[in-house]
Amino acid sequence: MFQKGLKGVVAVQTSISSVDGDKGELRYRGKLVDEVIKGKSFEETAHFLWHGKSGDSVELEEWKASFLKFRKVPEHIVEIAKLLPKEASIMDGLRTLISAYSSQAFSRIPSEQQALSLVSVFPVLTALLYRVQQGLPIIEPRDDLNHTANYLWMLKGTEPTVAQIEALETYLKLTMEHGMNASTFAARVTVSTESDMVSALTSAIGTMKGPLHGGAPSGVIDLLEEIQSPERIEPVIKNKLDRGEKIMGFGHRVYRTEDPRSILLRNACLALEGEDAWLDLAVSAEQEIIRLLNERKPGRALYTNVEFYAAAIMRSIDMPPALFTPTFSVARIVGWTAHVLEQQRDNVIFRPQSEYIGN
Repeated sequence: MFQKGLKGVVAVQTSISSVDGDKGELRYRGKLVDEVIKGKSFEETAHFLWHGKSGDSVELEEWKASFLKFRKVPEHIVEIAKLLPKEASIMDGLRTLISAYSSQAFSRIPSEQQALSLVSVFPVLTALLYRVQQGLPIIEPRDDLNHTANYLWMLKGTEPTVAQIEALETYLKLTMEHGMNASTFAARVTVSTESDMVSALTSAIGTMKGPLHGGAPSGVIDLLEEIQSPERIEPVIKNKLDRGEKIMGFGHRVYRTEDPRSILLRNACLALEGEDAWLDLAVSAEQEIIRLLNERKPGRALYTNVEFYAAAIMRSIDMPPALFTPTFSVARIVGWTAHVLEQQRDNVIFRPQSEYIGN
């Protein structure tokens, strides 16, 4: 049977996550994602996604200590970052720097220690590449900051606010994993050949770079910047609908109801009401846009997708567009590594058939 793009074809059995588009449910290890992330840090959520359990206090403290230990970037990696062309994208740079981790320290057989070290250092590498590209001095990581706060610190060199940390961390926890997406599939295909963890992640990064997969939510940012203030929401949206324009940030190819991630990001923004003007604007805009869409397109059930609030969060922390897809990858590398380890435990090489249609 031929199915273009393998749409609907089951190629993997997994216990890591499940996506139910009809019900609007995303589950990590069988639990609804909102139950998993509630009250948990990035590090604790990653632990749950890899192990299917939260771990006791001693285990989690050791886990968090490992995150700190692996933040240190080897000197040869720093030198490679400085030699890369300034015009190269940060995703190109990340693909190169991750591949440079291949050495005797990284054996061919994927391990949890390899996964943990690469997840820990990934935002450090992202910030390093960004600062080098901008001609700015490299900022060293801080042991007193958690994974998310340290990423913001290394990008800007200024103390991030509580609102910025909480908003970005919610986004990162919600986008760690999302079923058999293109980059996750690429990672599993690579490791199915009995290749190594670094090669699998290099494949995943190259796949995430494609605009059809890891594309930035820049269209939503353009929309919010055009709106600017609550009183402009209705006239701006009505004008776009009159011209037949697509309202960015609404509708999803998988979810037929509300994207559960957008619900949780909205709740995070509501909890921070008054802390950031861009997050407040996004909440107001969503409510008004949905009302107008229901008026103009009844029965279409166009709900907010995760990109809408991702854009609001990126704008609120003044994240440059060049960092959108790399920041998405800071989260998704947790899912990639989880799938690499799962594939390695029960491996069969992927070898689909092709149908010849030539003369």
